[in-house]
Amino acid sequence: MTSQEIRQKFLDYFKSKDHLIVPSAPIVLKDDPTLMFSNSGMTQFKDFFLGYKTPTAPRIADTQKCLRVSGKHNDLDDVGRDTYHHTMFEMLGNWSFGDYFKKDAIAFAWELLTEVFGIPKENLYVTIFEGDASENLDRDQDAYDFWKSHISEDRIINGNKKDNFWEMGESGPCGPCSEIHVDLRTPEEKAKVSGLELVNNDHPQVVEVWNLVFMEFNRKADKSLEKLPAQHVDTGMGFERLCMALQGKSSNYDTDVFTPLIAKVEELSGKKYTGILEDEKDIAIRVVVDHIRAVAFAIADGQLPSNGGAGYVIRRILRRAISYSYRFLGMKEPFLYKLVAVLQDQMGPFFPEIQKQGKLVSEVIKSEEDSFLKTIENGLIRVEKLIQQTISDQSKVLPSEEVFELYDTYGFPDDLTRIIAEEKGLTIDEQGFKAEMEKQKLRSKADSAQKVYDWVTLEEREENFVGYDQIESETYITRYRKVENKDGEFYQVVLSSSPFYPEGGGQVGDKGVLENATESFEVLETKKENGLIISLINGLPKDAGAVFFAKVQATDRRNSQANHSVTHLLHEALRDVLGTHVEQKGSYVGPDYLRFDFSHFNKMTEEELALVEEKVNHKIKESIALQEFRNIPIQEALDRGAMALFGEKYGDNVRMIQFGSSKELCGGTHVKNTIEIGHFKIVSEGSAAAGIRRIEAISGDKSEEYFTNLENQIAELSQLLKSKDVVRSIEKLIEENTSLKSEVEALKKEKAKGEIGEWKNAYEQKGNKQLLVKKTSLDAGSVKDIVFQLKREIPTSVTIILSDADGKPMITVGVSDDLAAEYQAGAIVKDLAKEIQGGGGGNPGFATAGGKNLDGLENAYQKALNI
Repeated sequence: MTSQEIRQKFLDYFKSKDHLIVPSAPIVLKDDPTLMFSNSGMTQFKDFFLGYKTPTAPRIADTQKCLRVSGKHNDLDDVGRDTYHHTMFEMLGNWSFGDYFKKDAIAFAWELLTEVFGIPKENLYVTIFEGDASENLDRDQDAYDFWKSHISEDRIINGNKKDNFWEMGESGPCGPCSEIHVDLRTPEEKAKVSGLELVNNDHPQVVEVWNLVFMEFNRKADKSLEKLPAQHVDTGMGFERLCMALQGKSSNYDTDVFTPLIAKVEELSGKKYTGILEDEKDIAIRVVVDHIRAVAFAIADGQLPSNGGAGYVIRRILRRAISYSYRFLGMKEPFLYKLVAVLQDQMGPFFPEIQKQGKLVSEVIKSEEDSFLKTIENGLIRVEKLIQQTISDQSKVLPSEEVFELYDTYGFPDDLTRIIAEEKGLTIDEQGFKAEMEKQKLRSKADSAQKVYDWVTLEEREENFVGYDQIESETYITRYRKVENKDGEFYQVVLSSSPFYPEGGGQVGDKGVLENATESFEVLETKKENGLIISLINGLPKDAGAVFFAKVQATDRRNSQANHSVTHLLHEALRDVLGTHVEQKGSYVGPDYLRFDFSHFNKMTEEELALVEEKVNHKIKESIALQEFRNIPIQEALDRGAMALFGEKYGDNVRMIQFGSSKELCGGTHVKNTIEIGHFKIVSEGSAAAGIRRIEAISGDKSEEYFTNLENQIAELSQLLKSKDVVRSIEKLIEENTSLKSEVEALKKEKAKGEIGEWKNAYEQKGNKQLLVKKTSLDAGSVKDIVFQLKREIPTSVTIILSDADGKPMITVGVSDDLAAEYQAGAIVKDLAKEIQGGGGGNPGFATAGGKNLDGLENAYQKALNI
C-alpha cells in the first residue's frame, strides 16, 4: 500500500465505525498560551476534554499535523540520527468524547491493525500502565482484561508512568495509556532475542506504532490531578511508522512518505542516499527531508520565520537543515524551496493548505536560505577555529564572548554554533551569552537604522589607549568615517592617543570633548571594534589632521570607575557570605549604577544582603590602595590568586587589579584607593535567569544623592504628619486604618447577610432546576462568600451574580455539586464575559470573570436569564 492509501484506509475504517472525519488543525497554535505548536493529535480537542466546548460529534477521526521541537516533547536532536524520530509528523487518531472507552478503543485498534492492515498478530506487543503510588494511581486492570481477549497475556507488558501515562504538557488533559508495539525484525533476529526484551528500549525495529490514551484526568498548574467531567479516548498512531511497518521497511525514510523528497535531494545535490545511520551525508539528507516538511507546513499555517517565539523555532529548524546541507551535501546555493513542489504532490490531496500556500512557502524558504547562506560560510570557518582552540585549552565550554562575537559581528547564529558545538561534545557559556545579548539589545537601539561609511585614513600614527593614567591627552585623528542614523549625521574617529575608555568588561564607554583652539566636538560614546578604540563625535573638523586635545567627562568617569572597583569588592563579599560557588556571570558598570550577575540558586535573605553591604563598606573605609599589574603573564597572575572569570578569554599577558585580598583579571578603569568610592548601597536583588541572581547597586555621588533624598522625604513626611517622630506617627495611622478596615468589613458582612436572605427567595424554578441571576454592588469577596453558601444550601441550582463594585464589571457563577456533570461554571462565565469584553475561569463548580465594559453587564444579565 502507498502512504496515501494507508492514510485513506485508516480514515475509511473509522468512518465505518460512525466516526466523523475532520481535517487537521493548523500546526501553529495562535490562541493557546501553553503551546506554540500542535504537538499531538488531541491538541485541537483539548477544550472538549476539559468540558469548555461541546464536541461536534461523539466520535471523531482525523490525521493531524504535529510538531515536536520545543518544551516537554522535543525530538529535534534525534532527527536524522535514527530511523523514526521527526520534527513534523502525522498523527492518525480516533476520538471518543464521553462515548466508548477502553474496551471499544482496544477492539478497534486490534481489528484495524490485524484484519484491515494485515499485520501478523505474532509481531505485536502491548503495554499497560502499571500504576504510580506517588500519585495514588492504580494499575490499569481494565485495559489488561480487555487486551486478554485479543492477545496472549505474555505479550501484555506493564509500563511505568514515563511510558504509559500520557500528558500533553505541564498541564492539561491526561490519563493512562496502552501502547501497541510492532516487531519488524527478521525471523532470525526474533529467534535470537524476544521482542519482549526490546519494547520501549529504543530498538529501531521494535517500535511503538499506536498509543491509546484513556483520558480521565486534568493535570492542574499545581501538578495535582482532578477527574475530567467525562471519560474520553484519545489515540495517536504514528503515520510514518505505520507506513514503515506496512511497506516492509526498516526505516521511516525508506517509505514513500520520504522517498520522493529524498529522490529530489539526490537530484539537486548529486549525492546518493544509502540509508546508513552514521553516514553524515545520509544524516544530512534525513534532516533536510524531515525539516522541510515542518517548515513548509508551519509557514503554510501562517507562521513566518522570525527572531522570537514560534517564528524563532521555525527559523532554527530551517537553519539546521541549511547548515547540514551546506556542510555535508555541498549545497552552497538555495535549494530547499524546490522541495515544496514535491510536498504539494504528496500531501496536497489531504492537506490543501500546502497547495494553496505553496508559492508563499517557497518564496519565504528561498529568502531565508539566501539570507542565511550569506553569513554561513565565513562563520563556519570561525566556529571550527574556536572549537579547536577550546579543545586545545582542554575546555568543554565555548566562551560566551567569542560565541557572541560570531553572532554580533559576523551574523553567525548562536543556535548553529550551539548545534555544531554539541556535535563535538561541547557546550557554550549560556548565561554569559545571555548577558552579552542583553548588552547588545542596548547597543542595537542606538545603532538601529544606521548607515556606516568607509574609513578615511589620515597620517599613519601609532594608536594607543592612555586612559588608565590620564583623562586628558594631546592627540591626532588617525582615521574617521561618517555615520548616519535617525538622530542625524555623526563621525567615528580613532585617535593616536586616546584617554577614552571603550565600552567593555561591563563598563560603559567614556564621553567627553575633542577640541583644539578653533573647534570643539562632543564625544558621545566610545567603543572598541576590531581592536580599534572608536569615539563618536557630533561633527567633522575642518582640519581633521590638526592637533587636538581629548578630555574625558571627569564626573562620569569617576563614578563609573568607582562602580567598577566596587564590583570587585562585591564579588569577594558575595563569595565570603554565600560561598565559593559564587562566580560573576555578567555586569554593567556605568556612572549611575552597577549591575552584577552571579551564580547562586536562592534568593538572598535580608540578613545576607546587609552583611554583604557591611563587608563592602568596611573595605571602602579601610582606604585600600589599588595595586595594578598591567602586563604580567597569566600564570603569574593566577599564582598570585587572581580570579579568572569563567568563559572569558585571556591572552598570555594580562592585567590584574588588586584591592587587598580582592584580585581579579580586568581591563577596566578603577579608583586609586577604595576611599574614593565613598559608600556602597544595594538597591535591589533578584533573579536574572535560572541559577543566576542579579544585584543592582549604587556608590559614590549616587549613594550621596540616595541618602540626601531619604532625608528630604523624611522631612516632608514630618511636615505632613506634624510630628518629628515619623515612625510613631505612621504606626498610629496604620492602627487607625486597620480599625477602620475592620469596621468596614463588619458592615459588609452585615449587608451580605441581608442580601443572602433576599437572594434565597429570588431563585427561579426552571424545570427541576433553580436559577438565580442577580445584580449587586457588593465587592468580589462578599459575592464569593455568598455564592459558596448558596451553592451548599440551594440544591440543583445555578447562581449568577453580576457586580459593578468600584465601577468595574465582575461576573461570578456557582453551580451546585449535584449539577456538576451537566453545567460547568467555567464555560458559563466565559460565555457571559464576552458581553463585558473580559475573560476569566475557574472550576466546574465556581468561576469568575472581570471585564472592561461596564455597560455590557445588562446584556450579560439578559443572556444569563436564558440559561
